[in-house]
Amino acid sequence: MKQFLIVLTMLACGISSKAQTAEDSVKAVINKMFLAMKEGNGDNLKSTFSDSLVFQAISKNKDGRDVVKNVDPVGFINFISKEAPGNADERIVFDVVKVDGALAIAWTPYNFYYKGAFSHCGVNSFQLIRLNGEWKIQYLIDTRRKQGCVVQQ
Repeated sequence: MKQFLIVLTMLACGISSKAQTAEDSVKAVINKMFLAMKEGNGDNLKSTFSDSLVFQAISKNKDGRDVVKNVDPVGFINFISKEAPGNADERIVFDVVKVDGALAIAWTPYNFYYKGAFSHCGVNSFQLIRLNGEWKIQYLIDTRRKQGCVVQQ
């Protein structure tokens, strides 16, 4: 009876006995990144990145050819820090998350809205590493396009 009351109390308080999976913890870091972007919170954004983050973007050049550009993480964090809450709103869907020990990948199609207007879409490819028991984004590359997007409100 005592055990039943403990479980009932936990459920009533909203405490789940289900442990968070490795995949869930990877998703949590990625969600924290996008929430920080939406809130304009550079400190929270930076906390999701490893100290040696590599950030790149694939887009079309003026000739229509695919090019890979390096994105400066510090510049990106500074840009987000200056944005008003709600300006940088990237809406993702988790398509694939895989974990092997201290390495994880995630594939997240997205739509990006800037200041409330649809800007572009693409896919993010994340490589994460677990350092001192905490997941950090080590490598992020994304595609960016304006055509072929399924715009979600």
